[in-house]
Amino acid sequence: MTEQAPAEVAAFIGSQGTEHHVPHRLACRVLGISESWFYKWRRPPVTARHVRKGQLSDAVRRIFDGSGGTYGSPKIWITLVREGWRVSVNTVAKLMAELGLAGRTPCRRRGLTRPGKRAAAPDFVRRDFTATARDQVWAGDMTEIVTGEGQLYLATVIDLFSRRLLGYAMGEGHDAELVAASLNMAAATRGGDVKGVIFHSDRGSEYISRRFKRACRRLGVTQSMGRVGSCFDNAVSEAFNSVLKVEYVHRHTFNSCTEARLRIATWITGFYNTHRLHSVCGYRSPIDYEQCHPADSALKLAA
Repeated sequence: MTEQAPAEVAAFIGSQGTEHHVPHRLACRVLGISESWFYKWRRPPVTARHVRKGQLSDAVRRIFDGSGGTYGSPKIWITLVREGWRVSVNTVAKLMAELGLAGRTPCRRRGLTRPGKRAAAPDFVRRDFTATARDQVWAGDMTEIVTGEGQLYLATVIDLFSRRLLGYAMGEGHDAELVAASLNMAAATRGGDVKGVIFHSDRGSEYISRRFKRACRRLGVTQSMGRVGSCFDNAVSEAFNSVLKVEYVHRHTFNSCTEARLRIATWITGFYNTHRLHSVCGYRSPIDYEQCHPADSALKLAA
């Protein structure tokens, strides 16, 4: 038997087979070793490191799939740490690259704002999208969803404190009735008493309409509006529309408006509000963040 290390002997036998077409059985017989010994050393031993990497890969893929294929390495890393893993964000990014996993890629959004002719409300927010407690400032906007039956419009209301989507309404009409319905749902979500809330939006005709103004007065809500043609004046609502489109809508096909309504509502209530991690919430979901910070919390967030 040769004095070489077993792994080197196994490698030599393997090279004889690949380079000189010498059968493994013949090479083993010449060297006086058994074939079972050769196959044992030919396969590298499974180390604890290999086992951990396999388990980590499974966890990364599970979290990625659970996000609908939208999470990048930072959010997956935070979720892993909360589950008890000790791993760096760079390791997670490298592993995702090896697995061929990539988060969402932002895309440009076509605006729907149609400036109204009536007087607009002042801008009380002035791009300061922070709040020290829930129900201080809400933001709203509209976006469109493409279906097999035509366009479906979605109006939303978001609490700037937790980024929770409090109210939404969907319809085939791009009108004041839709935005009023979303505001009423937001008020109902908060128990009906929302007096003093500032509602911020763009200067679209729907938000300047008499119908929406009446809805605000009835609820005791103060309107605030950004400038015409400036998406940054309503950045939070614009960001939500982008998340909805890139992380869900563009990944699915809706054959009908009814199908789109049901699936988007399920995504909002079953994932966005309850599971999706938000950096402004300390990488927690909106509802988790509200539960960790009661309504009388004095904590101020950085947008």
